[in-house]
Amino acid sequence: MDALSDVLRVARMTGGVFLHAEFFAPWCVATQVSAEHCTPALGAAPHIIPYHYVLDGELQLRMAEEGGERVTLAAGEVVVLPRNDLHYMGSDLDRRPVPGSELLRLPARGELWAMRHGGDGARTRVVCGFLGCDGPDTNPVLTSLPPLLKLTLGDGAAAEWIRSTLRFAAEEIAAGRPGSETVLEKVSELLFVEAVRRHAERLPDGETGWLAGLRDPYVARTLALIHRDVARPWTVDELGREVGLSRSALADRFIRLLGLPPIHYLARWRMQVATQRLRSTAASLAEVADMVGYESEAAFSRAFKKTFGIAPATWRRAQVTASGYTR
Repeated sequence: MDALSDVLRVARMTGGVFLHAEFFAPWCVATQVSAEHCTPALGAAPHIIPYHYVLDGELQLRMAEEGGERVTLAAGEVVVLPRNDLHYMGSDLDRRPVPGSELLRLPARGELWAMRHGGDGARTRVVCGFLGCDGPDTNPVLTSLPPLLKLTLGDGAAAEWIRSTLRFAAEEIAAGRPGSETVLEKVSELLFVEAVRRHAERLPDGETGWLAGLRDPYVARTLALIHRDVARPWTVDELGREVGLSRSALADRFIRLLGLPPIHYLARWRMQVATQRLRSTAASLAEVADMVGYESEAAFSRAFKKTFGIAPATWRRAQVTASGYTR
């Protein structure tokens, strides 16, 4: 398994569809996905990533913070907001924005949330979706992403499949036919992966961060080794031999791109894998310790408490009694 797929898997990324919206010029909406609207589909997801796919028409989008990025979206284009920051969408962003929460129409059973707003001008149709996942603090992909990712699907098999599936499902939903939401959930996950891949491909030379590390052949191969066999007692010397670099050269590349040495990255990743095992399996602490490369339960417990400030058994009990976001 490649490192990007592994990180997304451990992050428990689950897609969902939020609403089908129709807007008529002039209009302007302020939006930020609320956890309460996502709970029926995802449970209490620690973090929510919304996206907007334009089916027909055109809209402007601007991040709410002062000097926030502004983009234009046409039919067939998508914007993903990895941090779920407040943003404005509309035909005219100089208008006073209406809070999106005030425009939501409660769905009937088996239907999506819906929104209809604006004047008597040109129509824009949008599918707004979301993904639930663990938060940025435990996900190196999210920490590497900007607040806004614009994705023009363009050509290619993956792009055509996403585009045609989104359009088909949206038409089915608009016609009142149940069952399309399940398809759109999976499309949400695929769409996010595609956006991340394209963002990584467009990173400028000299960029740093986890995704930039995937573009460096030596760092990428090292990450793949670590993620493929997290329990192996890796050393920097051994990793260097596997990828064809000296110990010092590999460490320098890791520090420059990811901000920490390879073995420190390994230790952090072991803890993330451990949380996933504790939360989603009935394995004992000793078994989890062995899964992530610790020789004893005591050594694992010390490392876990140093990282999270709480013993693994206590952490697991808290997850069980929480609101039930499970994979």
